[in-house]
Amino acid sequence: MNTQKQINELSYKIIGCAIEVHKELGPGLLETVYETCLTDELKSAGFRVTNQMLVPIKYKGKTLNSNFILDILVEDTIIVELKTVEKILPVHKAQLHTYLKLTINQKVC
Repeated sequence: MNTQKQINELSYKIIGCAIEVHKELGPGLLETVYETCLTDELKSAGFRVTNQMLVPIKYKGKTLNSNFILDILVEDTIIVELKTVEKILPVHKAQLHTYLKLTINQKVC
């Protein structure tokens, strides 16, 4: 079980990796480029990383297939959802909220 302090420290390190990728590449590329490079940066920093992970729906004791795919899961703890947009819209927030609700208290890997 991760403590809030451990989660905060992990978040800080992930943000550092993301900043490094952005410093190296700059703005204006497609999301997949940033995802590939951030994955490499995170792995180089020693993190366990899962990409493009299908998120199932648990419903009435059944596991149902979904079209929900996480960009990056770090250390089976933190979801990293990348966006290359000018503004985060409500639909982007709803997407992440859905992922969080579907994965909370579940082993997703």
